[in-house]
Amino acid sequence: KGPGIFFFLPFVDEYRVVDLRITALDVPPQEMITKDSVTTSVNAVVFIRVVDPNRMVLQVDDYITATKLLAQTTLRSVVGQHELDELLSKRDRINNELMKIIDKDTDVWGVKVFATEISDVKLPLSMQRAMASQAESERTRRAKVISAEGEYQASELLQKAAKTLQAEPLSIQLRYLHTLTQVSAEKNSTIIFPVPVDVMPLLNKKTSFNANAGGPSM
Repeated sequence: KGPGIFFFLPFVDEYRVVDLRITALDVPPQEMITKDSVTTSVNAVVFIRVVDPNRMVLQVDDYITATKLLAQTTLRSVVGQHELDELLSKRDRINNELMKIIDKDTDVWGVKVFATEISDVKLPLSMQRAMASQAESERTRRAKVISAEGEYQASELLQKAAKTLQAEPLSIQLRYLHTLTQVSAEKNSTIIFPVPVDVMPLLNKKTSFNANAGGPSM
């Protein structure tokens, strides 16, 4: 009966006060082994509420203790069926699986499970170091891939720029003047001697002619 005012016969009837509000149960940390043989410690929180006080009183002595023990065994069973990566990345799916299993077993007690959340996952120190090393290697790999892609894209743009400069010889001079402007913008001691590129083959020919002229005669 209830809530409200009701009457009972002393020494004949017995009454129990049942809290119909949502109760949070803290499941103690459970040491277990995952599917990929990794030792871990997992604890969870279960939110329950009594929806049928009559069944709760008649079916179970202490529904809070019974639900907590059921949550512990279910947590061990479910975590043991999943790998560590799934436990860390797919926690929502594991929470839903836990809630369905616990709610199905507590339904006969008149207790409804509203949510189940894995609150903490503790790993051994050696496993934490291994995962940190793996993450660092993955970040290094991604950095190298991004750098290589940047070099590839830069080479394609440089190839297009070279074709454009080759088609318009005057643009080379404009680019050369722009480079001089950038160098002279800051106060520095850089000295630049502009030498036309076309003069370099003539200088090489002259150098080779002088070397042949000064050689030993037969």
